[in-house]
Amino acid sequence: MCKTVFWGGRRMISLSGVNKRLGNFKLKDISVDIPDGYICALVGQNASGKTTLIKTILGLCRPDEGKVFIDGMSYQDAESEKRIRDMTGIVPVNELMNRELSLVENGRCYGRFYSRFDENIYIKYLEQFGLNAKMKFGKLSKGQKIKAQFAFALATDPKYLILDEPTANFDPEFKKDFLNVIMKFTEDGKKSVVLASHVMDELDRIADYLIYMENGGLVYSGDIESFRDKYRIVSGERYKVNLLKQDIIHAEDRKYGTKALVINYGYSRYDDSLTVTVPTLEEFMYHYSKRGE
Repeated sequence: MCKTVFWGGRRMISLSGVNKRLGNFKLKDISVDIPDGYICALVGQNASGKTTLIKTILGLCRPDEGKVFIDGMSYQDAESEKRIRDMTGIVPVNELMNRELSLVENGRCYGRFYSRFDENIYIKYLEQFGLNAKMKFGKLSKGQKIKAQFAFALATDPKYLILDEPTANFDPEFKKDFLNVIMKFTEDGKKSVVLASHVMDELDRIADYLIYMENGGLVYSGDIESFRDKYRIVSGERYKVNLLKQDIIHAEDRKYGTKALVINYGYSRYDDSLTVTVPTLEEFMYHYSKRGE
């Protein structure tokens, strides 16, 4: 997927110089700009800072230093905070709905806090996702609860969606439907998605912006096409791969040769016998996390 980015235009989500300490963990100097109309993949190993970054974007964690702007507004006053929350759809790992209420009752209860909530659209999505609106939220499986919260988020007509590991409990068939809904959500170029997930093949399919985190800091932030241009996977005979040693981030000897993640400076640097491919997100994460070993 490739989109044209007008970097002089408006950014929907912007963080500048954000630092936040939570116990022994710290977000370190996070500066990112996520443009309108983009699906942003938020990736990293466990404890890399993904959830803390999401909480910071949502205003649940206020930065010790730096600034957070959502649609040009900050969380500095109650009116701006209310407007930001009104344009935000959230699908978290934890439960947001009342376990004792039915899905339709939950919609009526929480929908009054959103100016554009539409109960008919909410019920339409519940049906599309195979859920009975009369069922109590507490009786649903974990995957069904996430579907219900996803349906509610969409029914609030948000300008952006924040999703934290939403597909972990989805069946394979619904994952396809979910990804299609996400892509349709951003197709008008006016809405954005931040999607944290450990399922890299899904993100490879739909993401066009990438935030990669490690130990509370940024490894990469930018459009995914630029990321794919920056790195290569090189496979082949060990001594030929090692000729690229100044460019190698991590190399691993395997049964039929050596496989390495390298910084890409152009095909003229690669021996003709080497296999050179664009890394998947999973390949990049694997090799990058092992650098220095």
